Amino acid sequence: MKTTYLENRRREEAVEAYLAYVEAKCDRIDTEEISVMDALHRISATAVYATHSSPHYYAAAMDGIATKANKTYKASETHPVTLTLDEDYIVVDTGDPIDERFDTVIMVEELIQRDDTHIELLSAVTPYNHIRQIGEDICQEEVLLPSNTLIRPWTLGAMIAGGVTRISVRKRIKVGLIPTGDEVVAPKPDPKPGEVLEFNSSIFKGMLQEWGCDVVVYPIIPDQIDALTHCLNQAVDECDVVLVNAGSSAGRDDYASTILKNLGEVFLHGIAIKPGKPTLLGSVRRKPVIGVPGYPVSGILVLEEIVKPVLGRLRRLPYEETPKMEAYLTKRILSGLKYEEFIRVKLGKVDGKWIATPLNRGAGVVTSFVKADGIVRIPLNTEGLEAGEKVIVERLVPMNQLENTLVSIGSHDPLIDLLNDRLRTDFPNLSLSSTHVGSMGGIMAMKRHEAHLTTIHLLNEKDGTYNRSYLQKYLNGENLIWMKGVKRSQGLMVEVGNPKNIRSIHDLIRSDVRYVNRQKGSGTRILLDYLLEQNHVSSDDIYGYDREEFTHLSVAVQVSQGSADCGLGIYSAAKIYGLEFIPLCEEEYDFIIRADMMDDPRMLALLTCLRHPDFTKKLMELGGYTLDELGRIDEWRNPHD
Repeated sequence: MKTTYLENRRREEAVEAYLAYVEAKCDRIDTEEISVMDALHRISATAVYATHSSPHYYAAAMDGIATKANKTYKASETHPVTLTLDEDYIVVDTGDPIDERFDTVIMVEELIQRDDTHIELLSAVTPYNHIRQIGEDICQEEVLLPSNTLIRPWTLGAMIAGGVTRISVRKRIKVGLIPTGDEVVAPKPDPKPGEVLEFNSSIFKGMLQEWGCDVVVYPIIPDQIDALTHCLNQAVDECDVVLVNAGSSAGRDDYASTILKNLGEVFLHGIAIKPGKPTLLGSVRRKPVIGVPGYPVSGILVLEEIVKPVLGRLRRLPYEETPKMEAYLTKRILSGLKYEEFIRVKLGKVDGKWIATPLNRGAGVVTSFVKADGIVRIPLNTEGLEAGEKVIVERLVPMNQLENTLVSIGSHDPLIDLLNDRLRTDFPNLSLSSTHVGSMGGIMAMKRHEAHLTTIHLLNEKDGTYNRSYLQKYLNGENLIWMKGVKRSQGLMVEVGNPKNIRSIHDLIRSDVRYVNRQKGSGTRILLDYLLEQNHVSSDDIYGYDREEFTHLSVAVQVSQGSADCGLGIYSAAKIYGLEFIPLCEEEYDFIIRADMMDDPRMLALLTCLRHPDFTKKLMELGGYTLDELGRIDEWRNPHD
């Protein structure tokens, strides 16, 4: 008998075309709010923000004593300082809260015990030595994860640590399986000749459940149009996706194509794969319906190659394996000889080479696992790994996600989190991987070809201009694009009511003012040093000048929690924490992009999101930004061109 198919399309073309069809013709999966405790392996429907900081109190990071740093300043080997229990110090264990009388912790190994109540010190310590800061791991209002993100075990820990108890997620996809055929029977120990045991549903159900779906297996339907029509109608009403197993070929009793035409629409019938050629793709009442061939090997292949991508499109996240891969380290990692160490890394492909950027190694920093793309093992009896060394990475995220990731290394600003969330919302298969190392760290990453873009706000202390002199000094000869970003207000963040009456840079040297600084190499640190010089103020006179934090939010949280009286930062960070803000200047926060990336689809998508009205609206709601030049390409490119 002659058999016909609507088409015999190449698999790649068929899958892409059907995914576009599903996107246009079928309903998206609804969302629901659930307890964080039930959210494992679910997909975030919106960005998740921390409701409080972690740690939420100042905690001892070591066993030892808590004391006041200024009591140790005169200590030396020739002139030890003696401290008295309860009067000058208290004994603390790791994790203990720090009494508000004290601002530093000294390890027990550094103490000389003279008697039950007196200890001696032979060296001075700085404020906040061995103290876990409020917000060291998570800052209140920090984005813990963006929209359309798979929730993993460590993500649960981060959300709980950040005070999140309920989360909006996409509902689990409910898949209906309809086994068909006159010859097919339910599993039994003694099948008769001509009876085919129906085990495909067990295979498919297991695969679908591994992919995070809820599965309904309907009773076996004989090759009768009325019976199959009734069951398919029921399944479409009850499920998000329906798979009809068998009945999709061109044989005498294969009615799936006819019934699908009657109830909905046949998009494609016949794919150029063997096995699996008679695959049927269509929809009924805005629900995907797929006719899966009856032979088990054909069915497994179709589920892997077609059904799996469809499910990924519906839940706004792809399904993929996560094997090992090779990458090159961006910086040296030192390690002790006594342990096998596991280093969390971010991964990205730059200049055709996979790079691995180590993340925070702190044992209490759960967000490093949330941000990690993979794990690098440092074996026992190994001192560490060198920058540029090839390493084996155990991937934690799918390869296609990494391939679709833009790598940003540079200065921190909340707009980066907003931009990534916009990108994930509009282009769920893309993401922006950002590592906050400061503006100079970003400049050097671009020089070493370790990033696709960087964000900088570097002040030329000689003439008050931003960024150009650093590009000319450090990136001269590199083929880059300088794209204007935002102008943002920098100033002093102080407690509500400004109880210390801090008004200017000169107030930072007052004995009653505790300052919290940004890390060396950050644009904000460079700006502070410039302002100090302009105002003839010495950093040696600032209590807390050497106390460093790595983001504007982490500075703001210290001020909001009362461990510092002020810190230099951007207006949006102050607003998030309800702090008062004393504006000092407006700075330029710009994007530096590799020129060869400007035609890359990932970068084009990012630039689209950068100009999206919802993104710019959220920036303006944060406050402190001027967007007049956002996205403008500056005339500087390559000074040698």
